[in-house]
Amino acid sequence: MFAAGRTDRAVDGVLAAGVVLATVVPLLLPEPSPWWIIGLGLLASVPVGWRRRAPMVVAVVVGAAMSVLVMWEKPLLPFGPLLAVYTIAELSPTWKRLVAVPAIVVAVGISLVVPGENGETYRLVGTAFVAAYALGTSVRASRSRAAELIERARRLEQEHIAAAAEERTRIARDMHDIITHSVGLMVVQAEAGPVVVRGDPGKAEAVFDAIADVGRGALDELREVLTTLRSPGEGGRPVCGHAGERLSESLFQPRLVNLPVLLERSGLDVVSTTSGTPRPVAGSVEAAVYRIVQEALTNVRKHAGTRAVHLALIWRERLTVEITDDGRGPGERGGYGLVGMRERVAACGGTLRTEAGRSGGFTVRAEFPLEWPACCGCSSPTTKTSSARRSG
Repeated sequence: MFAAGRTDRAVDGVLAAGVVLATVVPLLLPEPSPWWIIGLGLLASVPVGWRRRAPMVVAVVVGAAMSVLVMWEKPLLPFGPLLAVYTIAELSPTWKRLVAVPAIVVAVGISLVVPGENGETYRLVGTAFVAAYALGTSVRASRSRAAELIERARRLEQEHIAAAAEERTRIARDMHDIITHSVGLMVVQAEAGPVVVRGDPGKAEAVFDAIADVGRGALDELREVLTTLRSPGEGGRPVCGHAGERLSESLFQPRLVNLPVLLERSGLDVVSTTSGTPRPVAGSVEAAVYRIVQEALTNVRKHAGTRAVHLALIWRERLTVEITDDGRGPGERGGYGLVGMRERVAACGGTLRTEAGRSGGFTVRAEFPLEWPACCGCSSPTTKTSSARRSG
């Protein structure tokens, strides 16, 4: 910025020197004019060096000096006032342009009447003023467009940075949910494995098959997330699919129809109820519901000390998801999981509340807006129970 200011001052100094030469030299040749006329010439040219800092003051001074000067001498063109008009057109607000420019032109024009100039002089001077004003206006417009482009580029860059940060948060939530749920479930099943082998060897194969299924599912989900991170040609920015969705949304988007499998593999005794009329919802809402249920079940396994869980999907003006257990209460559930839940729900325009029961137990309640119209058909409240294979 300081370098640009020094450059502007240097340019103005060169322009002022040129205007002084063009205005004063004709007053010295072939014979010097009276000193006061030379002084008027200097007054009509030297202030040009300060045109950027005080354009209106410079315009008044050089315009007045030139108006008096042309009554006694006839310079080729009023260079000082021309440059003042250009500067006002380039730098000054509209009201100053509307006041200053006509005043300068009229003052110089009237002063030409006194010496009795002909029409050719008026045309020459008038054309010069019009050209100076048009050039200043053009430079002003170009500078304004350049500033708009710079501001637009700055906003786009900020949006890209914000989108990239949001995408990193989204991926971190997915990684957390996938790893904590799947690995936690594998640990539970692996710990039960030796007990099953000793007590009922026939069921051991089923236990180890379940571990393998969970592991394969986790690998598939992680592969989708890593594919998002490695997508080429995006410069680290979020990748968008055909419908404008980020690639991480379009590659792996768990749906409500995936919930039964999640419940079956949870290692818990989950009673699931649905009430109201299910309706189509955005894919992001379906994914958020799935991940919240997944995280809540993981927390039950880790903290509650119980297998009994109740999942309720309530379709009213909003979709309400409730996961309740009858375990020993919240304990130390203040980790990243609850933070991730709140972020997911908030991203969908919903709210999340958690509540500990008076005599134990814990409830996670998430509410989501229903923005899509209701689908055809309805379903009455249904109840089903799922229980993963587990022994011990």
